[in-house]
Amino acid sequence: MKTLLVEILTEEIPAGYIVPALEAMAALMDQKLSQARIEHGPTEALGTPRRLALVIRDVADRQASITKEVFGPPKAVAFDAEGRPTKAAEGFAKSQGVSVNRLATKATAKGDYVCITKVERALASRRLLQTIIPEVITAIPFPKSMRWADLSLTFARPIHSILALLGDQIISFKLENIKSGRRTFGHRFMHPRSIRIGNASEYVSALRSAFVLTNIAERKEMIERQIAKAASHLGGHILPDDDLLHTVTHLVEYIAVSAGSFDEGFLKLPREVLITAMREHQKYFAVVSSNDQLLPCFVAVNNTPAQDMALVTSGHERVLRARLADARFFFETDVKTPPNKMVDRLRGVLFQAKLGSVFEKVRRVQALAEHLAELTAPEMKATVSRAAWLCKSDLPSQMVNEFPNLQGVMGRIYAIRSGEPEAVAQAIEEHYLPAYAGGPLPDTDVGALLSVADKLDTICGCFGIGLMPTGTTDPYALRRQAAGIIQIILARALAVSLKGLIHKSLQLLDDKISEDPAQTARKVLTFFQHRIEHWLAEQGFAKDLIAGVVSTSIDNIPAVLKRTAALEGLKAKPDFEPLATAFKRVVNIIRKARQQGAMPMDGRRAETDPGLFQEPCEKGLYEALQEVKQEIAEDIAGGAFDRALLTVSTLKQPVDGFFDGVMVLAEDQQLRHNRLALLGEIADLFAVFADFSKIST
Repeated sequence: MKTLLVEILTEEIPAGYIVPALEAMAALMDQKLSQARIEHGPTEALGTPRRLALVIRDVADRQASITKEVFGPPKAVAFDAEGRPTKAAEGFAKSQGVSVNRLATKATAKGDYVCITKVERALASRRLLQTIIPEVITAIPFPKSMRWADLSLTFARPIHSILALLGDQIISFKLENIKSGRRTFGHRFMHPRSIRIGNASEYVSALRSAFVLTNIAERKEMIERQIAKAASHLGGHILPDDDLLHTVTHLVEYIAVSAGSFDEGFLKLPREVLITAMREHQKYFAVVSSNDQLLPCFVAVNNTPAQDMALVTSGHERVLRARLADARFFFETDVKTPPNKMVDRLRGVLFQAKLGSVFEKVRRVQALAEHLAELTAPEMKATVSRAAWLCKSDLPSQMVNEFPNLQGVMGRIYAIRSGEPEAVAQAIEEHYLPAYAGGPLPDTDVGALLSVADKLDTICGCFGIGLMPTGTTDPYALRRQAAGIIQIILARALAVSLKGLIHKSLQLLDDKISEDPAQTARKVLTFFQHRIEHWLAEQGFAKDLIAGVVSTSIDNIPAVLKRTAALEGLKAKPDFEPLATAFKRVVNIIRKARQQGAMPMDGRRAETDPGLFQEPCEKGLYEALQEVKQEIAEDIAGGAFDRALLTVSTLKQPVDGFFDGVMVLAEDQQLRHNRLALLGEIADLFAVFADFSKIST
């Protein structure tokens, strides 16, 4: 057993590429080794801005050998009556590279067949890795790849060298003009010389001596410790920022922290502006006091220590001073224009070529948000309308143009400065939430309604012009936006009709969309159904329960969750299986009747006529059904589906009695239609909860 080491040394790779690339590299290597039958131990991924590396322990010297049987023609075909091999036997032996004498026969379920036993010779791992490693390197995916020089090879950045060792032996191969070896390089400035790695196990320590920390977790922990110490010397602590910490970890190979300050006059700028100006362009950490007040200080993480770190700090301060001066100019320029006038500038900002300007989108969102408010909170309509009107007002601002991630944030700040109510300002910022999968939802009702309206307008608009997500592309993040709508509706328990909202949104888009509105509405609803299924699966519900619930209706999203939870609770009870079986029998008889023409195919049915009942079991089922309908009406209206389902389960006995006591598809047409109508009522009642035929029993 030996340690396998693979290192790809490159130009600086973007910070966001490194972890996904290492994860893919490790998965690809594990897959290739398994396919090649090379046993191995744990894999450790190591990475810096200039290198992607894998260290795999306990790699077997040779692949595992396998013995397998290869079957040929039947014995009766392979040998004649005297036991002499036929041309079929000779052909099979030749195809397998053996003599006819090696052929054996073996009894199978289909009879006696000719076979041979083949032992696949185990090859040396080192030899196999000469093919595996280049295949892994060329298969690593990146958001963007590049070519360099006259090579056809593509990678995130130009490759300088490839280090490949199995124990102390080089795995020799060539990737275009790059030949693998045992040499790498240390820190670009502190140890630019070539380093010879004698054994794969020496890699981490050898590079540490060359001022390169290859272990990502170690580098991150060291950064955290050093920036905390620097902030403490400044009289505060680091403002927590996991995303920035992750980015900085992948920007350096060695750590040299410097702490600086800026003019206190800049503290008059909004806190978000200062923090963003520091982190976005410069990747500086903000420092706050014990009471969370921003201090006129920052901490920077450098890749290279200097003899005079004060000089380095002075350089950081000079650059930051210019950045903050720009930010102050942008802010002071923006606040001279009230938000109302900013909205008018949106006429010149394109949302989408076929869907018009952002101003047109704002008008649609405002109308849809007002409609939502009328349905759920009429007292908020004026606030919702005002927030919708101003929700995109910061997009033409210089500050958002410089820092796009401050959209919404600056809208809130500018709205407050112009005297807008707090509820309006807060909703302007919140209408972008959730900004990512699993992100925070709007805190206010106004923000929640506005967020739903904005996202639904985007979804319906894109579907209306044929811009639907595919398996690989979703340029307008429609899946995330639909998931956001679902989560907001559930969090706020908004009992609104999803079909109605989609219809209203498409009405507002009438002059923009090119697709058939009715067909578009169906596609959007199906799209939401898939997102709801995905969300329910993430909550741990069984696939059959989800399929049964969503196939009946997803119009009331909170009710979908309640129905699924209620069914899950009922399924755990012993009465569920016979109840589901009885319902499936109802559905099967109705389906059979439709196929035979005894019922309309479109689902229409006649009303049940109690006067046509002939057997006590018919009357008993009908009366029990009416009693259950009356009893559960209030529970269903109030969303108490668990209690309603328990009540419905009492129909199991009268349904069984009905099937035992009558022939549903009777010869008499009146009787047949009436009995089918009664079963149709039963099916309709169960369909309020789910399609039980899709639920496994």
